Amino acid sequence: MSEAAGRCLALSGGVGGAKLALGLSRVLPPEALTIVCNTADDFDHLGLRVCPDLDTVMYTLAGVSNRVTGWGQAHETWSFLEALSQLGGETWFRLGDRDLATHVERTRRLRNGESLTAVTDALCRALGVEAKVLPMTDDPVRTVVGTSGGELSFQHYFVRDRCAPAVTGFRFEGVDAARPAPDFLAALEEDATAVIVVCPSNPFVSVDPMLALPGVEAAFRNSPAPVIAVSPIVGGQAIKGPAAKMMEELQMPVTAAAVARHYRERDLLDGFVVDHADAGEAAEIEREGLPTLVTGTVMESLADRERLAREMLDFARSIAAPDRRP
Repeated sequence: MSEAAGRCLALSGGVGGAKLALGLSRVLPPEALTIVCNTADDFDHLGLRVCPDLDTVMYTLAGVSNRVTGWGQAHETWSFLEALSQLGGETWFRLGDRDLATHVERTRRLRNGESLTAVTDALCRALGVEAKVLPMTDDPVRTVVGTSGGELSFQHYFVRDRCAPAVTGFRFEGVDAARPAPDFLAALEEDATAVIVVCPSNPFVSVDPMLALPGVEAAFRNSPAPVIAVSPIVGGQAIKGPAAKMMEELQMPVTAAAVARHYRERDLLDGFVVDHADAGEAAEIEREGLPTLVTGTVMESLADRERLAREMLDFARSIAAPDRRP
């Protein structure tokens, strides 16, 4: 796909989404790619604004991510955290020294009145990221996880409690009053956008917050671009994160087909991508009216990321999105 052929808009959570975002950045010119990141798991910690999904995508595209953990920066040191521990401070959320600089600079700029969109653009440019990376909104939206023991903020559930509590549901505090980032909505509505990609991210806590923003679901349905999602479930397991555990606890089948249905029931998709391990589910998904591509979706190498990006874009080109516009 060239700039002349149209642009790609990708919705991404953290590690899984960042892998495909990197593949897309390697096969598309920078001006043809916009990546919108979930910000509902952002939080203020130690007086600093931390944006985990934004940072994971930014670090991955910049080539400075920690490839072992999937989060944070490579060649990290931990002097700050060690000193904080000696003082009796909170250390359950691990902030490395290099990563800390990002949060300090982001917080400084936000306090000076810059929007999160402007701050993200400045940080990306400083790290040499050429594709456009956007927060889903400049307004505060926070995921609250319903559990068997009561509600928890997302990072307390995810990091502090290591996803141990059984989930009962989710709500996105502040989403009704939030506005999508202007460039996010513009990309959804722009005729030059040739494909919309939902990266293999957790559908409940990474993608649903973006879809819950006022106007976004309607823009998906009205877009002339085909909307393609890549399953985060492979062979009954999540490649990264708690998606499979959440599905079990919400009494959903832990299958790629169940993820497809989660989106399809809201009339949001024109195509779905599953791994070879789930090839047997492809016919079930297609019987429900959703064209399906079966390929390798486990991205262990850079070549895997690039191959999946190319195959997915080719698949999107083969699908004519229905004319949803009134």
